[in-house]
Amino acid sequence: MAKERSDIGLIGLAVMGQNLALNIADHGFQISVYNRTTEKTEKFVAENPDTPGGLVATTTLKAFAASLARPRKAIILVQAGRPTDAVIDGLCEVFEPGDIIIDGGNALWTDTIRREKALKEKGFLFIGSGVSGGEEGARFGPSLMPGGDRDAFKHLEPIWKAIAAKVDKTTGKPLLGAAPGKPVKGGVPCTTYIGENGAGHYVKMVHNGIEYGDMQMICEAYDLMKGLLGLKPAEMGAIFSDWNEGVLDSFLIEITADILKQKDPVTKKPLVDIVLDTAGQKGTGKWTSVNALDMGVAAPTIAESVFSRCLSAIKEERVAASKILKGPKLEKLSPSPAKKKALIEAIRDALYCSKICSYAQGFQLMRQAQDEFGWKLNFGKIAQIWRGGCIIRAAFLQKITEAYAANPRLANLLLDPYFNKTIQAAQTNWRKVVSLAAENGIPVPTFASALAYYDGYRSARLPANLLQAQRDYFGAHTYERTDEKRGRFFHIDWPDPARPQLKA
Repeated sequence: MAKERSDIGLIGLAVMGQNLALNIADHGFQISVYNRTTEKTEKFVAENPDTPGGLVATTTLKAFAASLARPRKAIILVQAGRPTDAVIDGLCEVFEPGDIIIDGGNALWTDTIRREKALKEKGFLFIGSGVSGGEEGARFGPSLMPGGDRDAFKHLEPIWKAIAAKVDKTTGKPLLGAAPGKPVKGGVPCTTYIGENGAGHYVKMVHNGIEYGDMQMICEAYDLMKGLLGLKPAEMGAIFSDWNEGVLDSFLIEITADILKQKDPVTKKPLVDIVLDTAGQKGTGKWTSVNALDMGVAAPTIAESVFSRCLSAIKEERVAASKILKGPKLEKLSPSPAKKKALIEAIRDALYCSKICSYAQGFQLMRQAQDEFGWKLNFGKIAQIWRGGCIIRAAFLQKITEAYAANPRLANLLLDPYFNKTIQAAQTNWRKVVSLAAENGIPVPTFASALAYYDGYRSARLPANLLQAQRDYFGAHTYERTDEKRGRFFHIDWPDPARPQLKA
C-alpha cells in the first residue's frame, strides 16, 4: 500500500536516474520521480509496478514537492552546469526552508561550494554527492560520496547506506548477487560522509582522475604485449584474466579481459581490433589535472592519461605524421617460453607499480585540498568506499584502507611498508619495461611518468637548485641557501656576485 508521502524524490529520468530510482525502490523506500518529459515519467512508472517501495509519478515540480515527506529530499540527476542550476531554481520555488536538495551528477566541486552557500542563505540544505559505478552501479549498488551539511546528510544516510554497494567486512571484496527486487544484504556499505560543501564532489573528481590513469596504464600493458610479443587479443585476454586472480584484481582488469576475448559480430575478428583508436572524455580527468596544477601538487601520471586521450583524438594527424616521423624499427621478440613468461610478469609489475604511484598522487591531491578548503577528509574511509560499486573498485584498495588505518597521518602511500616493499621487489622489472618501451618506440606515458614521480619523490636532492638560480638570474626571484635556515631568501647580482643581497 502506497504511503501518503514519499521518502525521497528524484528528478531526471535518463538511464542513471531510472536505475538509481529503481535501486531506492528495491530497498523499500517510496520514491517520487519527475522528468521534464511527462511521457517518460509515466512510461517508467508503468513499466515498473511491483517494486517493494513503490514509484510515484509526478507531472509538475509543484506536485513533486507536494508528494514528499518533510523534510523533503530530492535527488537531481541531470546534466551538470546550467541544467542543474535550472532545476535547483525550480525546486526553490516549491520547497520550503529545511528541505534538502541533493546533486548526484558529475558537478565541478566549486559549483557545489557555490550552490551550497547560496541555498543555505535561503534556508535550504544542499548535498553534493558523487555517484560512481555507471548504470550497473546505480541499479545494484554504487559508491556514494556525499558532501555538504552533516545534519542534512543524517536524513539521507539511511537511504544512501541501503542502496550503496556492499563489501565483505574482512576481505573488502564486493558482495555480489544483486537482482531486481533482491538487493544484497549485509556487508559494509560503500558510502560515508566525506566533508563539508564541495568535498564529496571533489573526492569523486579525484576518483575519476585516478580512473583515467588506471585505464591508460592497462592500455599501455596491452600495447606492450601486442608490440613486443605480438600476442593476439584472445591470448592477452587470458593473461588479464590470470592477473585478475592476483594483486591486480579489479573491475577494470576484469572487463579488459572480457573485451579482449570478444569477437566482432560483423567481421568475426577480435572486436578490440575493430574499435578506432580515438578516446573520448567528459572532462573530470582534466579537472583533476588542472586542480593539481593550481594547487602545486605533482600528479603527472593522471595528467599523462588525460594527454594520452587528447593525442588519440587527432587520428588523421597521427596517421599523416607516421609517414614522416621515424622511430626505432620495432621487431617483435621471440623469447623462449620462460623468457616470454618473465616479460609478461615484468609488464604486470610495471602496471602495479605505476598504479601505486598514480593512487599516491591522487591521495596527495586530496590531502592538499583539505587544507585548501578547510575539510577534514578520512582517507582510509575514502579508500573503503571505493572497494565496491565504483569503476576503480579493486582488491588493491583494501591495502590502502589498511595503510591509513595503521597511520592516518601517512604523508604518501609510497611510505607505507606494504607499498614500499612491493615497489622494492618489482622496480627492476618496472625499469626494464620502461626501457624496452623507449628502445622500441612504444609510448608508455603513464608507466614512464609514474617511474619519474617515484624517482623524484625518493630523491633527497633534485636539480631544482640550478632552476632556482636561473630564475634569480633573469628575474631576481631569489633563492634559499643550503647553509642558512629555511625561509631566508637571497638575491645575488649575477654580473657582480661579490654583492649578495638579503631579501627582506
